[in-house]
Amino acid sequence: MRFVIVTGMSGAGKSTALKMLEDIGYFCVDNLPLMLLPKFAEMISDPDVTVDKVALGIDIRSGQALDCLEGMLEEMQASGTDYEILFLDAKSNVLVKRYKETRRQHPLGGVGHVDVGIAEERERIAFLKMRATYILDTSKMLTRELKAELDKIFVEGKDFKNLYVTVMSFGFKYGIPEDADLVFDVRFLPNPYYIAELKAKTGNDKEVQDYVLNNERTDVFLEKLTGMIDFLLPNYIWEGKNHLVIAIGCTGGKHRSVTLANSLFDFVKKQEQYGVRIEHRDIGKDTIVRS
Repeated sequence: MRFVIVTGMSGAGKSTALKMLEDIGYFCVDNLPLMLLPKFAEMISDPDVTVDKVALGIDIRSGQALDCLEGMLEEMQASGTDYEILFLDAKSNVLVKRYKETRRQHPLGGVGHVDVGIAEERERIAFLKMRATYILDTSKMLTRELKAELDKIFVEGKDFKNLYVTVMSFGFKYGIPEDADLVFDVRFLPNPYYIAELKAKTGNDKEVQDYVLNNERTDVFLEKLTGMIDFLLPNYIWEGKNHLVIAIGCTGGKHRSVTLANSLFDFVKKQEQYGVRIEHRDIGKDTIVRS
């Protein structure tokens, strides 16, 4: 029996995650009254019950009953009931934006503005995040990326590290990404922009990649960068960080930064220990229009 408690911040994707788990064979129950949790856990642990995969959605809608949940979880653990906790999280500003886009009211909307409700919710469910087996930050995740992470955990059975990495290229002329945790400047590398046949291409094109990568300074930089990232990622996990944005910038965000971001993305992906995505923020902003 695999028993997964799906929880997290409202607007972070809990309902979507439950639907995805249902699609891969989980019996899903959402918003069960918490007073029924001990009985529910006892029922699904019965050897005569044929269901072998159960997902239970719990969130702030449980109201004051949440105050009793931590004690219930401790009792379940003491009685030998195995469970895992999947915690869906997202940055507060992202959650506010999602609520504005959907025009839905936050479950704690009565306390004031959406951001106030989010802050109170984060405080009230902090104990669940501390107990979480898996933490997924969906701030920058597409739906298919969330599905890939859930498949990795619940279908492929791969070891999971609570860290999702976004590798982003950008142009300094458009500003440094506000959510970047680490920023690297590659404007010291030769610029394909000044090569006529490369000017209209991007770092996703082989010709630009060859120009940027076939350079001694690039080799040294990549060696030092990948070595540092290889050291930092497990230490960020140890610190409790679950989402890391690594931003690599050049002047326009089209050639050098895209090439180096792609190389770093490939390096992190090969580790097979972290969720990772690539984003080229400014690749289309400096497009050359030919008459």
